Amino acid sequence: MPGKTATVRPVFGEVHIRSAFRRRDSLVVVHDDAPRAAVAPVFRDGPAGVELLFIERARRHGDPWSGQMAFPGGRVDPGDPDTASTAERETFEEVGLDLAGAERIGRLDDLEGGRATGRSITVAAHAYWIGGADPLLAPNHEVADVVWVPLGRLADPAHHLLYDYPPMPEQRFPGIGIPGSRVVWGLTYRFLEDLFVRLGVPLPPRDLS
Repeated sequence: MPGKTATVRPVFGEVHIRSAFRRRDSLVVVHDDAPRAAVAPVFRDGPAGVELLFIERARRHGDPWSGQMAFPGGRVDPGDPDTASTAERETFEEVGLDLAGAERIGRLDDLEGGRATGRSITVAAHAYWIGGADPLLAPNHEVADVVWVPLGRLADPAHHLLYDYPPMPEQRFPGIGIPGSRVVWGLTYRFLEDLFVRLGVPLPPRDLS
């Protein structure tokens, strides 16, 4: 009787990431009458292949994103010349990482956020590559923790699950378990869907069937 075939976790290198962002143009959605925000998916080369930076938002009463995993980022300020500037400013404020000298390698599709909270907002995602020594990160009061996660783990079906969002008990959301009993879901998961389509390794269908 043949043995069960083990799942092979893919390992992504820098060339895969750069090719993914060259593969097609990003869909940019502009709603002048809607709030806007921007996030920064930050990539680096790690011991298990390319890693992606996530923040764990601080738990605060009344904050609909309390405790969630996300990319560093935030709302566009009137003084920001563009959404890339917003992503860079917010990343420095939240984790102390200066992206001004980092290489911007592309952009994911803009997404409409706030579905689970009823607070619609258009979110841009500008991707960066950092090399050299591990950056020294200094989370501010809005960030409980930071974690680098290998893309291979994010693509591994063994870590894909359905997430229960307490304010919406009638609905479950696709997510990915990462170290520390954390779950990436919601808007950040949707950005990952776009990324892995570009990488040629789509995440499972949303019902996980």
